[in-house]
Amino acid sequence: MVGRRVGMTQLYGSSGVLMPVTVVEMCKASVVGVKTVDSDGYCAAVFGFSNGSAVLSADGRRKYDIIRELRTGDVGSYEVGTDVSVDEFANGELVDVIGTTKGKGFQGVMKRHGFSGGPASHGSMFHRRGGSYGQRQWPGHVFKGRKMPGHDGCVGRTVQNLEIVGVNSEKCLLIIRGSFPGRKGGYVTIRRAKKSLCKK
Repeated sequence: MVGRRVGMTQLYGSSGVLMPVTVVEMCKASVVGVKTVDSDGYCAAVFGFSNGSAVLSADGRRKYDIIRELRTGDVGSYEVGTDVSVDEFANGELVDVIGTTKGKGFQGVMKRHGFSGGPASHGSMFHRRGGSYGQRQWPGHVFKGRKMPGHDGCVGRTVQNLEIVGVNSEKCLLIIRGSFPGRKGGYVTIRRAKKSLCKK
């Protein structure tokens, strides 16, 4: 499912340990299409997600804010028009969260790659730069993959095996232990953990 990141807070667990949690407001979801091996060559379910109340277009069809296609092994349990609620998840279940990291614009090598920089004393003339990037006559160019200044952030990242510690069906909220990439109000995709056997 797809949701909007509300923010982070903290809760006390059953053992009395204070833990950080992230609150996600789940979008209203419906099945808008089904793809099968016979018609498309693979199995997938197409979901439509909307934030507010249902908005209808001029021809009477329901409009969605986000359309996502999710691969699945069996599409027999999905029927076009059925709604999917936050009750699909339960407390204690492990999930993977896919989000987009915060964009930080153009950054230097110290912030982007963690370079230590040069001497901070006066006169060194080398403080926050990356040093020499190229070579002499051979090969005469900068090697591909060299860590240099550039655009930082705004990339997709997945955090695996996060535990659900709370489900609020009335307000469509999921409370997930820990943190994951994304800004407040940003969209994240939540799926059942693919490596749940790795839980210690």
